[in-house]
Amino acid sequence: MLEIFIQSFVLYFVVVDPIGSTPIFFVITKNLNIKDKIKTAVNSTIIALLVLIFFALLGNYILNHLNITFSALKIAGGIILFIVSLEMLFSKRQQRKKENTNFHSDNISVFPLAIPLLAGPAAIISVVVSVNNIGSNFINQIVGMTSLVLVMVITFIAFFIVSKFEKVVNEKVINIFSSVIAIILAGLSVQYILDGIKEFII
Repeated sequence: MLEIFIQSFVLYFVVVDPIGSTPIFFVITKNLNIKDKIKTAVNSTIIALLVLIFFALLGNYILNHLNITFSALKIAGGIILFIVSLEMLFSKRQQRKKENTNFHSDNISVFPLAIPLLAGPAAIISVVVSVNNIGSNFINQIVGMTSLVLVMVITFIAFFIVSKFEKVVNEKVINIFSSVIAIILAGLSVQYILDGIKEFII
């Protein structure tokens, strides 16, 4: 049970990337007052959590309806995660997110913060595959979902700190941390691909 929690937590922490997302949150909400920044942080993390839980609960049904096998999903997910890891490793992910951000959105909590910043394609695929890997044991699934909730709580805390103490944001430290978790993500992505190929062959 502890192993499931740790594996799920590491995976969700890497793909949601709460630390790497804080500079984007900082830029998007720079024109808001502290109260609105905190409100935006709460709304964006809750919305992202609900989106990921939705795919955790209905992901299997959606895939079955579209006749998509989990081996294919794992391989596709592994490729996507590997691309994300390369972007993070070479500090391209934050740059891409900034370029694709709509700063004039009427509801920045939904777009671009919740989707696609936090609950992006990599996170959605990871949730679906992780739920499938855990199996049908209800307790184990609750443990997995608990790790997802914890990651979102950490994300909110990171956003809250940025909102209250803007000067603590150090881009160099964030880039170093992103490089470390990028290596972990690269390993997870390769494992996804190998597992998908193994399941397809068997």
